[in-house]
Amino acid sequence: MKEKVKEVLDGLRPHLQADGGDVELVDVQADGIVKVRLKGACAGCPMSQLTLKNGIERILKEKIPEVRSVQSV
Repeated sequence: MKEKVKEVLDGLRPHLQADGGDVELVDVQADGIVKVRLKGACAGCPMSQLTLKNGIERILKEKIPEVRSVQSV
């Protein structure tokens, strides 16, 4: 599942980088929890939780049904 998550994040990365941000995959747990680190402009952005939940998590869940949630670390 980790490789699938990496592929999806690689597809999202250009959108985040266009706004000066990025995302780093930290861990994919067996229970479907994906841990990521928001970087660049995303790290300090007040909208980062919205980006995380309504963007990254939603798309990961659509493409990989085993993903239960995405957490920022």
